[in-house]
Amino acid sequence: MRTALLAFLVAIPVLAQQAPPATLGIDGTFLVQFKAHPSAAVLEAVRAEADEAMQQAPVSVMEKKQVPASGDKHDYMSLAPYWWPDPAKPDGLPYIRHDGLVNPERASISDDTYFNKVQGAVQALGLGYYLTGNEAYAAHAALLLRAWFLTPETRMNPNLNYAQAIKGINTGRDIGLIDVHGIPRLLDGITLLSGSRSLTAEDKAGLHKWFADYYDWLQNSVNGRGEAATKNNHGSWFDQQIVGVALFLGDKEMARKVAETAKTKRIAYQIKPDGSEPEELVRTNAFGYSTFNLDALVKLAREAQIVGVDLWGYRSAEGGSIRAALEYLLPFAQGTSKWTYQAIHGIQADGLTEPLLLAAVNYHNPAYLETAKKLEKKPGAELLLLQAQAEQLLATHN
Repeated sequence: MRTALLAFLVAIPVLAQQAPPATLGIDGTFLVQFKAHPSAAVLEAVRAEADEAMQQAPVSVMEKKQVPASGDKHDYMSLAPYWWPDPAKPDGLPYIRHDGLVNPERASISDDTYFNKVQGAVQALGLGYYLTGNEAYAAHAALLLRAWFLTPETRMNPNLNYAQAIKGINTGRDIGLIDVHGIPRLLDGITLLSGSRSLTAEDKAGLHKWFADYYDWLQNSVNGRGEAATKNNHGSWFDQQIVGVALFLGDKEMARKVAETAKTKRIAYQIKPDGSEPEELVRTNAFGYSTFNLDALVKLAREAQIVGVDLWGYRSAEGGSIRAALEYLLPFAQGTSKWTYQAIHGIQADGLTEPLLLAAVNYHNPAYLETAKKLEKKPGAELLLLQAQAEQLLATHN
C-alpha cells in the first residue's frame, strides 16, 4: 500500500494536464490521480460494486400499483415512514405518528426503493466506468437512466408533490424531499459517465432538461419552499441537494448563495457551542439523526468548496461548527461516553464513517482517519476512495 502511494505521489505533476471530472462528492482531481495509479484493493471494490450494479434491471415509477392523487403514475409517490393506522378508528384514519418506527406499509409503494436502487447503481457504474474504462458499465447505466428519467413511457415527472403522504391527512409533504437526498451521488455517476459513447448527446441533453425542470420545482413549488425552510436535518439535506443540482447545471451563483447562507441558517442555528444538535436530540433516534444531519452538513461543505465557500472552517459567534458536532458525537460512537438521549435503534457508530473521512481530508487530522477505519468494518468502494484520498493528503501534509 505504501509503495503504491509513493508511486502515486511521484506521478502527480504528470497528471496535471488531465481535466478532473466535476464530481460533487469525491474530489475530481483525486480521481484523476487515482485512475493513473490505482490501489489494487480499492479498484477491486469498485469493480465488484459495478459488477453487482450490472444485475440491476431497469425500473421506473410506472411499476407501482398505486396511482398518485394527480392520477398520473409518472408522478413519484411514497408514504410517510413513521405514520401508522390509528387503532382507535375503524378505518385507521387519520394515521398517527410513532417517531422512529417505520410502518412496513411504506414498502408497498416501490418508487422510493427503486429510486435508491437506480441512484446506487448509476453511482457504482459511473465509478466503475471512469476508473476501469469498461464501456459495458456505461451502457448499463445509460439503460437505467433512460428508464427512470427519459423514456416517455416510463419517465418520472420532475417533482415530488406526492412524496411521504400521510393517509387521512395529506397526499404528499415538503419533507418528502428527503426520499431523494442521494441525488448528488446520482449526478456524480452521470458526470463520470460523460466520456462514454453509451451515454449519448441526446441522453445528456435529456438529463440536463430533466434536472433543470426539477431545479425549478425545488425553488418554486410549495413543497420545495417548505423543505428549504425546515430547521432540522431536512433543511440541511435540502441545501446539499439543491447546491448539488445547481453545480451540475452550472448555476454557481445559486450554489454559492445557498452555501454561504448555510453558515447561519444551518450551522449556527443547528449546532450549539458544545457540538450538540438540539433539533435532532428531541427524536427517538437522537444519535442516528444527529449523525444524519452532520452527514448532510459535511457533504454540503464539500460542495461549498467548489464555489469557494468555507463551511469547514466556519464557526458561529456562539461557537457552533461542523467540527464541534463531530467531536461531540465521537466519544459516543467510540463507546467512551454513555449516550443519555433516546436511541431506539442503538448507537449506529458507522454513521460517522463518511463524515470522519471527509473531516480527515479537510482538517488534516490522522486521528479521524484511524477512527473511521475502526468504525467501518466493511467499507464500500466510495469509502475506500475517500480513505485513499485522506491517506494521500495526510502523507503529503506531514
